[in-house]
Amino acid sequence: MKNVVITLFIAAVFAACSTSESNQAAFVTLLGSDTLAVEQFEKTDTSITANVILRSPETRFSTYFLKWDETGGIQEMARTDYPASTGFAGEGAIVQTVVRDGDSLMVEVLDNENPRSYKAPYQPGVLPFIDMVHWPFEIAFNNAVEAGQDTVNQPLLTGNRLSNFIIAAIEGDSMTIRHPFRGVMGVNVDESGNLEYLDAGLTTRKLKVHRVNELDLDALTTRFANNPIGQLSGAVSAKFSFRDTDFIVEFGSPQKRGRELFGGIVPYGKVWRTGANRATHFSTSSDLRFGELDVPAGEYTLFSIPEADGGTLIINNQTGQNGTSYNESRDLGRVPMEVSTKDDITEAFTITVDETDEGGRINLIWGDTIYSSDFVIE
Repeated sequence: MKNVVITLFIAAVFAACSTSESNQAAFVTLLGSDTLAVEQFEKTDTSITANVILRSPETRFSTYFLKWDETGGIQEMARTDYPASTGFAGEGAIVQTVVRDGDSLMVEVLDNENPRSYKAPYQPGVLPFIDMVHWPFEIAFNNAVEAGQDTVNQPLLTGNRLSNFIIAAIEGDSMTIRHPFRGVMGVNVDESGNLEYLDAGLTTRKLKVHRVNELDLDALTTRFANNPIGQLSGAVSAKFSFRDTDFIVEFGSPQKRGRELFGGIVPYGKVWRTGANRATHFSTSSDLRFGELDVPAGEYTLFSIPEADGGTLIINNQTGQNGTSYNESRDLGRVPMEVSTKDDITEAFTITVDETDEGGRINLIWGDTIYSSDFVIE
């Protein structure tokens, strides 16, 4: 399926060729059926220049220049942003610089409203981490292949600290790179380590990155300038009231984006964060009972284990955590979920609390699927 999607997209806006060029190439990042980012870059022996169009939350046009040192890490870097109305044809402004100074990286953020500078640690081979942008991974994989080791610890600069990404050679043209908290991405590279394909389907991002030879940046500027994706998983807070009881649910709401949901990007039989980003929070002003489970009035987090024929709703006592920080020892309890389907499609993941004859029902709704659990109000 990935080949069908990328082939159609290339046919529409790319000048594509059948083989990769090592010094000049491009990446297309897809999130489901949506194009999240495009990057066109050119490398020399000591530097890379990349033009990037990123569409979330707003469309942003940026050019990055990175010169690396003898270790393959940052010697100096600059990011230039351009107006959305003109794209790269307009007048850009430098918005960030990073310069190595001994065992430190000196970072300047040239924001008119909030200019600031800070010092970050330097390690040999350190590269920038740019969320949803992948040209730094190209350099990391080039360096990993040159190192000739089965496993490489790759430091990436995130803000004022370094995060360790682990690159592992699998076999032939296959590698993995482990994000410190999002999970493992599968990668195909050529003999020099040039990134051919990246699959983040097992991470919380779930995006796919494809290499092509060339982009028509003028056409893409016209296509994307006034057509941002917006927030990838916007925060939702909803209040429901009935039978003298208030219910509040707060959750991150990912979009379907043409993807297979349950049994696809949400695997059956595994704990799911039940939304995105921050853990899904649920509060009730009255005591509830789900089957045999008593739920006192208060605030909880919700996780779930979807199955093809039903599943499990997990009510957890811990609050305030990220959705990836599930602690089973903090469970208040687990209750069964029923599954049903509907004729229409709900694009954005949604949670509702409905009144029933016996009390209420909490519904997890996405695509054409509804997972639900009934409760009574004590």
